[in-house]
Amino acid sequence: MKFYWDLFWSYIAQYAKGRLEYRADLLAGLITDVLYQSVAIIFLLVVFQQVPTLAGWRQEEVFFIYGYFLLPYAIFGALANGVWDFTDRYIIKGELDRLLLRPVNSLFQLILEGIELEPLMGLITGVAIMVWSGGALGLDWRWFDVPLMLLLTAGSTLVYMGIYLSLAAIGFWYDGRTGLLPLLWNVNNYGRYPTAIYNKALRILLSWIFPFAFVGFYPAAYFLRREAFLVWSLLTPVMGVAAFGVAVAIWRAGIKRYHGAGS
Repeated sequence: MKFYWDLFWSYIAQYAKGRLEYRADLLAGLITDVLYQSVAIIFLLVVFQQVPTLAGWRQEEVFFIYGYFLLPYAIFGALANGVWDFTDRYIIKGELDRLLLRPVNSLFQLILEGIELEPLMGLITGVAIMVWSGGALGLDWRWFDVPLMLLLTAGSTLVYMGIYLSLAAIGFWYDGRTGLLPLLWNVNNYGRYPTAIYNKALRILLSWIFPFAFVGFYPAAYFLRREAFLVWSLLTPVMGVAAFGVAVAIWRAGIKRYHGAGS
């Protein structure tokens, strides 16, 4: 474990050194990320200019859900690049062979090679939104809420990684250059809204098939003291481990059938 921990920080250090060589590009990336988040916030403000509540959820509650959603979204964004272009870069162009020749877990390398630090700005934005909306709602924070939020955020991040890694690993069998990830990308945004606004079929999709409701709505509902969703909220770490476990199983099956770029 110490070897992998040290390797992780070595990748981080190398990435930081490279980005700091091009500070203007780094600044542009940070600004772009902030603007992207601002568009979503403006959209919510426009929606609540038209309606007082969203399926019984107040503006501050929906903002709190969005703030929480940004936490796993930011962590996933920092780790997802290698997953996003897996089929094109690693299967079609053959870079997976390079990973398999090294004495390090190939999946660990895939994630580390896709590291970007700029999306982590979303953590600051998410916390700021939750502090503001939580204050407006008068939420009473208990001593165990912060460690629980860390646990739920970890579970939500694993849900994200599990879903997208599973789709990326299908590239071992499906050799389309873009893979299947773009087809699902917009669906993840449904997780930042209360599931009550969707029909039954979509609620099932977001809860059990592609469980994006566990990256935003369900865990956030716990801190909003919505007792009806308590069990769902606490299932978040379980769903995260399950989703990531399925992804690792698909990855291992794909690695076993992979015979190199020239085969």
